[in-house]
Amino acid sequence: MTATESRVRALRIETTPVDGIRSLLFFAEQRSPLMWMRRGEGFVGAGEALRLEFSGPTRFTDAAAAWADVARLAQVHDTVGLPGTGLVAFGTFGFSDESAATSVLIVPEIIVGRRGSHSWVTRVSGIDADAVDADATSAAGREPVATAFGDDYRVTFRPGELPPSDFMAAVASAVRHIAASDARKVVLARDLVGSVPPGSDLRRVLAELALGYPDCWTFSVDGMLGSSPETLVRSEAGTVSARVLAGTAPRGRDAVADEKVASGLTRSPKDLAEHGYAVQSVLATLGPHTTRLQNSHPFTLQLPNLWHLATDVEGVLHDGSTALDLVAAMHPTAAVAGTPTEAALAIIGELEPFDRGRYAGPVGWIDANGDGEWAIALRCAQVGDDDSIRAYAGCGIVVDSVPAEELAESRIKFRPIVEVFA
Repeated sequence: MTATESRVRALRIETTPVDGIRSLLFFAEQRSPLMWMRRGEGFVGAGEALRLEFSGPTRFTDAAAAWADVARLAQVHDTVGLPGTGLVAFGTFGFSDESAATSVLIVPEIIVGRRGSHSWVTRVSGIDADAVDADATSAAGREPVATAFGDDYRVTFRPGELPPSDFMAAVASAVRHIAASDARKVVLARDLVGSVPPGSDLRRVLAELALGYPDCWTFSVDGMLGSSPETLVRSEAGTVSARVLAGTAPRGRDAVADEKVASGLTRSPKDLAEHGYAVQSVLATLGPHTTRLQNSHPFTLQLPNLWHLATDVEGVLHDGSTALDLVAAMHPTAAVAGTPTEAALAIIGELEPFDRGRYAGPVGWIDANGDGEWAIALRCAQVGDDDSIRAYAGCGIVVDSVPAEELAESRIKFRPIVEVFA
């Protein structure tokens, strides 16, 4: 369904509490799971009650406008009243204005969720505008169905369009660009490719990602799946927050070495500069929409395979912006593009031989009030309808970056995806 068609279609949404929901993933579909989870909480979806597709430079604003129409027409019956209940769409967006990848918002037919001690089921159906009784088209009779995971399988990845030697050459070229232009940071990505066996149950890898990276957002929307540590933006009841990550170091081999690595990251001029560009990018884009915007001091964020420099940003919305409005304003941040943005994007376009697709684009969800949570699609892979899979990892390049070190960093960032498919 196109965005134009969605403006004349109404949805009926019923959210009711349930007991005993433990393993959410069992309620998702095997080959096309919809999922948003962190620390064991979140929700999964099955089926498509509504699919909205967008592309090009206006994809975010078109999505925000279309979603406003969907929310206005929806009949929502929600007796739970928690973030993620009622009318909810899962979304994933292309990184580039020129990307061939379709950006989508998907409203499932069934959502099963859990937050704290509360669990719920949301059922969604279309309302026939000509029906005398709108309840006649309700999905009230449909029940969520739990299914066991399918057979185990393995995927062997191989270099994609930018193999290691070419990636190091691209890093060296980016350093020269930075030294000779007004660009101060450029994020370069490389890719790995493979194939999943026909009929593979993608819930298996999502379960491993959620277990192995509990502090990350584990997501799956329209074949784009992964575990991202970076919150692009979260809006709830008039407040907004983000977590900025930039500056990376591998974990130490033992506790002493690990502590030394983390301490060194906080004193590294290169990593602090890279991180500072990313923080300023977020503050500059959120500033016009907020009051009392504050940011923490940079701190080290520990993940199973690496350390990041992190900064939390919080503020109060004053202009009624929805989560999608904020996504439109913020993407792409310096953490995934570079700075200044236009200069960095031009260098990326010259040095990356592939379309990033939805890699490093926004992924998350939005509700009827315009609130939601959006991460940056990192530590991720896109699974195609033809069973192809392409994984991505990127590194922030500054004037003193060393190609071999950036290649090593990219290998660490590939590890979450490569290991769960191995």
